[in-house]
Amino acid sequence: MMITIDRAETKEVFDSRGRPTIEVMLVSGEHMVQASVPSGKSTGSKEALEKRDKDGRGVEDVLHLLREEVFPQLLARTFENQRALDDFLIELDGTPNKSRLGANGILAVSIAFAKLSAAKNKLPVWKFIAKSEGFTAGFPRLYMNVLNGGAHADFKLPFQEYIVVAGGLDSVRETYARAKKLFSKLGEIVREETVEEVPFGDEGGYAPKLATLDRPFEILADLIDSEPTFFLGIDAAATEFLNKEGYRLIGTNYPREALNEVYGDLMSRFPLRSIEDPFAEDDPQAFAKLLADAPEGTLVVGDDLTVTNPKVIAEMIVLHAGNALIIKPNQVGSLSEVYDTIRLAHQAGWKTVVSHRSGETDDSFIADLAVGVGAYGLKAGAPSQQVRAVKYERLVQIEAEYANVLQ
Repeated sequence: MMITIDRAETKEVFDSRGRPTIEVMLVSGEHMVQASVPSGKSTGSKEALEKRDKDGRGVEDVLHLLREEVFPQLLARTFENQRALDDFLIELDGTPNKSRLGANGILAVSIAFAKLSAAKNKLPVWKFIAKSEGFTAGFPRLYMNVLNGGAHADFKLPFQEYIVVAGGLDSVRETYARAKKLFSKLGEIVREETVEEVPFGDEGGYAPKLATLDRPFEILADLIDSEPTFFLGIDAAATEFLNKEGYRLIGTNYPREALNEVYGDLMSRFPLRSIEDPFAEDDPQAFAKLLADAPEGTLVVGDDLTVTNPKVIAEMIVLHAGNALIIKPNQVGSLSEVYDTIRLAHQAGWKTVVSHRSGETDDSFIADLAVGVGAYGLKAGAPSQQVRAVKYERLVQIEAEYANVLQ
């Protein structure tokens, strides 16, 4: 279906950290859609550029480019599909990393166009993605970040995210309800564990200061003991705690071989089955060694390593530098490139985990994306923040509509 955009507008909105970001509205005939984009704090060096003003904070330059350059050309064209739209935007930008228009500006238009295309085709967004891009839809596990550390919580805990991976139950609604109950119980446990009020991190998880490397895993292992289909994950975000002497965890520096042994020891004693960015982004050989040493079924997950980029993931597949990757659309800047990355990963047998960012908005698009591409997981943070909860709640809504539109 050829799509003509009748009207396009953009404005500044604020993410969950109070920083400006971009919202785009597109109108075609009777259909109007909106899309807003998140912002990351812990970012890989190979990510497409999130364009900011000279103050490093605002987005007025991107808004101006959208209004004065991009939108007038959008309104003068028709687009056959998502790739035609994305190719147009990438060509208009003309840089290797989307630094002229900004990956944030390009992505806002790209996601809005996907929503508009779904509306024009009278399909839910997840179903349109599956049908138009050739994926098999399916429901993801919930990667719920319940304890925050690292750069998301002033390194009160050494690893950036401690995750309960919830799944294996009969329904998304039941899974989410049980995960929320566990999160509430965790709050009681960490408040008893510490003498001070427990703050929340950037992604809505509790951010207590615990004395040992083991203690978060001990707490979480006990917490999920009654849920045999749940397991634990971490986002180590190891690039963030690498220094000249090695990887620094709770006052001790570990060479990469010793850190590999730390992960192995944790996996042997706790139900830890998913480890994201265990080493620095420029050390795929260390990822490959961990994968070779890890128990069968363990996921070694790339994020800063792979940055949702089809060229990068193709290289990592050849190097066997993992068996799963995080999908963050704003790392690459257009949905067509996101789809290319997912196809390459799935063809190689890698799992995909669609993810939010630390600075989020109330846009729930990533839930539709996760279902539409049949992702293994959806990582959307803790339900203490509404911008995280809306992603999980959208999954529950999709479950309700799924059977009616599956055919």
